[in-house]
Amino acid sequence: MIRTILMLAFWGVTAPIAAIIGFPWTLITGDIRLLYAMFTWGAFAGVRLAGVRVETDGLERLDRSRSYIFMSNHVSNLDPPILIRKIPGRTSVMVKKELFKYPILGQAMRIGSLVPVDRGNRDAGIDAVKEAQDAIKQGLSMMIYIEGKRSFDGKLLPFKKGPFYLALESGVPVVPVTIAGTHQAMPKGQFAIKPGLVRLIFHPPIEPKDFGDRDHLMEKVRQAIEGGLPEQYRALSS
Repeated sequence: MIRTILMLAFWGVTAPIAAIIGFPWTLITGDIRLLYAMFTWGAFAGVRLAGVRVETDGLERLDRSRSYIFMSNHVSNLDPPILIRKIPGRTSVMVKKELFKYPILGQAMRIGSLVPVDRGNRDAGIDAVKEAQDAIKQGLSMMIYIEGKRSFDGKLLPFKKGPFYLALESGVPVVPVTIAGTHQAMPKGQFAIKPGLVRLIFHPPIEPKDFGDRDHLMEKVRQAIEGGLPEQYRALSS
């Protein structure tokens, strides 16, 4: 519990500082990079302060001049601050549409080309795919939690179909990412953080020519992500 409080206290101090400096700069210049760097650094530093160590594997496989669609599993609230910081360059993510209603925050998110998602409207998924395509055309990568929500037991949930439509339409490589260790550090439904090691595995990019159809691509991504999980969290082992 103390580690969690320490992390939140750190965020409580650094986030306002980043906002005071970063928001005006972003709104004046139209450039999100400073704000993005400050918030991603602060979020990751808070997790490290709580005793969570992070190792990455496979980043050398990525061409930093290219855009990718990163598809990851999701088991903990620690996943976003860890993963976003480790993805090379700047990435766009899908966020709740309601957050765009806040004047300053909404404008900054639009400048950053974040993608609004209306989770209560199935038809809105088409609009989200189109906006994500626009972000990719700007040279950004997309980071997507492919299950759509956190897993309680650490095993993969069914995948959402929308991201695979996005991959097929945009024609950029897909990078499956396995997050292992955050389920032990801070599983869904728990507040306290346990110190430990988190591994991020960036699997080899799946090139558009190797996609096949949507179902084949989905199966390739599932096999890659699941293959990086500890054995007890693989469906085939149960």
